[in-house]
Amino acid sequence: MSMSHFSAAALQRLARPDGRIAYTDTGSGPLVVLVPGMGDLRATYDLVAPALVEAGYRVVVTDLRGHGDSDTDFRAYGDTVTSADLLALVEHLDAGAAVLVGSSMGGSAAVIAAADRPELVRGVVMLAGFLREPLSPMMSAVARLAYRVLFARPWGAAAWTWYVRTALSKGRPTPGLDARLALLRSTFADPARLRAFRRLTVALDHREVESRLADVRAPVLAVYGDKDPDFSDAEAELAFARESVGAEGVVLEDVGHYPHLQARDEVLAAVLTFLATTTGRKDADA
Repeated sequence: MSMSHFSAAALQRLARPDGRIAYTDTGSGPLVVLVPGMGDLRATYDLVAPALVEAGYRVVVTDLRGHGDSDTDFRAYGDTVTSADLLALVEHLDAGAAVLVGSSMGGSAAVIAAADRPELVRGVVMLAGFLREPLSPMMSAVARLAYRVLFARPWGAAAWTWYVRTALSKGRPTPGLDARLALLRSTFADPARLRAFRRLTVALDHREVESRLADVRAPVLAVYGDKDPDFSDAEAELAFARESVGAEGVVLEDVGHYPHLQARDEVLAAVLTFLATTTGRKDADA
């Protein structure tokens, strides 16, 4: 399967109390579940997922609530409910414990899942993931007010793609960035999807994950970029990950908020090594 069309694999949906979560399921072997971050889609993993399948893993890529091909009528959004969706998906797949790979808030949700159900999570990979709320309570309140305006119709989709291009993608070139932004813009041109995205931006509070860090027992790999605007000091964030959940990890030079896109080969090498250790596949092509 070509990398550019990996996210077009046969679509499946998991029923949840308020709607359905979309996902694809490819390959065989130890289970790896990949979840995007806020305002992103399954296609964010098109450069990584095929290599994981080729290395001998069963790779499931899911959309967030209200994003991509998931339903848009969910009543709740954020780290904790996303973690519940991940755990429900792992249980539904009935393939044993999974390694959860999450970008941005997807990494936060994966950590909460590991704290809640350690028997279902054998490892966590955070790609620019949050383990604590980066903003003060006052700044968080200001940001939420701004999000309500920035991500409203008719300019919301354009505002988000502009931010992805100019801020979140700083550093090394992102392969296929124009096509990626066009897909995001067309997705959030849908009023229902833009509304769901805006609800997530307003609801998101990473204090939810910070309160669960002491309960995490699974191994964690944390990857950050030194140009990521979400972290004022990426090295300090990695140090916090090491101290709080015993993470191993790396800060990549000249990389923004999407290390799996901007530094695909380095991220893939680190992830494959981590997977080989956590799943017991010492013979994996790491």
